[in-house]
Amino acid sequence: MKYTYEYTIRYQDVDDTKHLRWVALEQYLLEVAGTVADDLGFGIAVLHPRDMTWILTHLSVQMTYMPMPQETIVFETWIEQNAHMLSTRDFRIYLVADKQRQLIGEYKSVWAVLDMEKREIANIFDDPMFTDCVDGEVLPLSRAPRMVALPDAQSVPYTIRYSDLDYNRHCNSCKYLQAMLDAYLPLTLTAWQLGQPKGLKSQDSAIKSQEAWRLDIHYSREVRAGEQTTIAYQDETDIIRYQILNAEGMTSCAAVLSKVKIEN
Repeated sequence: MKYTYEYTIRYQDVDDTKHLRWVALEQYLLEVAGTVADDLGFGIAVLHPRDMTWILTHLSVQMTYMPMPQETIVFETWIEQNAHMLSTRDFRIYLVADKQRQLIGEYKSVWAVLDMEKREIANIFDDPMFTDCVDGEVLPLSRAPRMVALPDAQSVPYTIRYSDLDYNRHCNSCKYLQAMLDAYLPLTLTAWQLGQPKGLKSQDSAIKSQEAWRLDIHYSREVRAGEQTTIAYQDETDIIRYQILNAEGMTSCAAVLSKVKIEN
């Protein structure tokens, strides 16, 4: 079963190039994922009374175009699988105009359920409600690049603040991304957004561009209020690697922002 949700891009969600921010895109996607979980009966409203919550563990998103204010996008989403203590939810992102839509992005996310008292992953996927809703289609997005150590990285300190926290009592997943991009984001990684889509040729048309920007994030350890972290980054050709290290020097989050070629 697939679900669709429509958004009109808000002015407060774009950057100085007048295109949607990566962080705002992740916020939209997480909102859609939460709405679907609520509709299916296993959202936060159901889990929180059981002292459990959803957490994002991995995401990969590939975009050929970032929409602008007042443009309309549609998220098509489905559950690929609920198994092995993980839920895989896929998305396609369309730009809509004149009743036509053009595919501009694809997104794969992996989720787990956190026991909030034990602060460890819980396995609750034996319940039939988690199997009856699985669509099964596998989004053919290539695997995320391997997250590697950054021996020659530059770094900046970052303290987890009140505004970084969410209702799970740890740093919100979007705030990790915001902190990394605030630490380092060269102009070459925003200039690409200035291009316009080639035009909407037909309903559900495939991605036309040969290039895209891709963001991969792996969330591995939670960080909480007041923690002193370090944001490390390393700029390579058409690829930037990030890590957020906790006070013990262990990776809490790692990300790769890169330019990729699309095989049509």
